[in-house]
Amino acid sequence: MGSVLGKEKPLKEVLRENKRMINRAVRELDREKAALEREEKKLTIEIKKMAKEQQMGAVRIMAKDLVRTRAYITKFIEMRSHLQGCALKLQTVKSQQAMAEAMKSTTKAMMKMNKAVDAPAINKMMAEFERENMKSEMMQEIMGEALDDALAEDGDAEEEDKIVAQVLDEIGISFGEEVPDAPALGTGFKTNATNEEQKIPEAVGGGDPALSELEERLNNLKR
Repeated sequence: MGSVLGKEKPLKEVLRENKRMINRAVRELDREKAALEREEKKLTIEIKKMAKEQQMGAVRIMAKDLVRTRAYITKFIEMRSHLQGCALKLQTVKSQQAMAEAMKSTTKAMMKMNKAVDAPAINKMMAEFERENMKSEMMQEIMGEALDDALAEDGDAEEEDKIVAQVLDEIGISFGEEVPDAPALGTGFKTNATNEEQKIPEAVGGGDPALSELEERLNNLKR
């Protein structure tokens, strides 16, 4: 009806009709093959019966029928195999068509999403976030320093000096000891320090990073 009115059927409908037609043809072939197999058994029994009765003329005629029947059974099996191949091909086409439709709908969705996303607005939002994050970190640092100053008590500096001295003693360094010459950072040559304040940073720079952090804290305390 659709072809008469000039309207083409959808691909899904065409595939469904062709699959239905192939399945119907396969069922018909199975029925015909089953009938021929029954006829083959019947002919085999008749041939044995006639052979026992010494009717060789009838045996030869029925033998021809048996050979012809078996040939048709083989043909029906071959035709069924071809129809199954066509059905598999139709199923492959149907899967490809479904995949194409899925890709089409996905592409449309991605286009809509990309149009909805405002790249300049996102860049502006990220810049504002970075700026506000920097402000928050600065405020946190200022508040921390203010709290440290407000909560500081007399004797804290001496106690901190004792703790630093204890830590330095544990790692083999003291305020009055000479620090061995250490290679300068980035070179393989040793450098001679002129005073104690220069010796300690050089040893720290060329050695353990933990010493660097402790020495930096010590210098801050001395200030």
